[in-house]
Amino acid sequence: MIRSLLICGLLAGVCGGLLATGFAEIVGEPPLEQAIAFEDAQAEAEHGAAGAAGQSHGAEQAPPVSRDTQRFVGLPLAAIVYGLAIGGLFALAFAFAYGRVGDASPARTALWMAAAGFFVFFLVPFLKYPANPPATGDPSTVGERTLLFFTMLATSLLAAVAAARVRTALVGRSGRDLGRIPSQMTAAGAATTVAIGAYLTIVVVAGVALPSVDEIPAGFPANELWKFRLASIGTQAVLWTTMGLVLAVTAPRVLAGKPILQR
Repeated sequence: MIRSLLICGLLAGVCGGLLATGFAEIVGEPPLEQAIAFEDAQAEAEHGAAGAAGQSHGAEQAPPVSRDTQRFVGLPLAAIVYGLAIGGLFALAFAFAYGRVGDASPARTALWMAAAGFFVFFLVPFLKYPANPPATGDPSTVGERTLLFFTMLATSLLAAVAAARVRTALVGRSGRDLGRIPSQMTAAGAATTVAIGAYLTIVVVAGVALPSVDEIPAGFPANELWKFRLASIGTQAVLWTTMGLVLAVTAPRVLAGKPILQR
């Protein structure tokens, strides 16, 4: 059964990656082109200033991979590979969580986990270290910025795992052991509230403790930066929503012993 669920996750990841690529092409490409144009303008200004000062930077070299190749070959291929990786992990997480965290149906579990994955795996790290278009970062700090982003990502994931364990431990107790619970709140609801509070506390403390990164150059259009970041959020939302919907359709069939796809 794990093998079949893994296949479902891989299928969900490929579908999500392809749809996310289409969304990025439509919504994210315009601000990206504006960022590239800004970078080119900055480079021309620097070369003009160097020429006026009598300095020579030599002939410009063409990029090793053309923009069209990046856009129409590299991006879809990267999206498929990324979708396969995330989809596989998503399926394994679903197999672990179903029946252990809450008593929701397979479809509802898949949708809830997709929402949680979007929040934990993307949105929380993004809020601390949002995506920036080309020409807005210092190349010399790429390693440092990457390390900080993955530190926040790891913190978010570990906090989510810890919160899930806390909820599982608390939900096994009676309502009296959880303190004064309002009459309209079940023991499971109270445990969920405590777990969410614990997760938010950890990630907020980590977000405050980790250093901020602000390398947006002066003169970069704020409107284009906003559009690029919204496109980044939308792309990930499409990815996770698609994965959740695909797994919500296929996982119940696997658990019922039916073929993944209807013949």
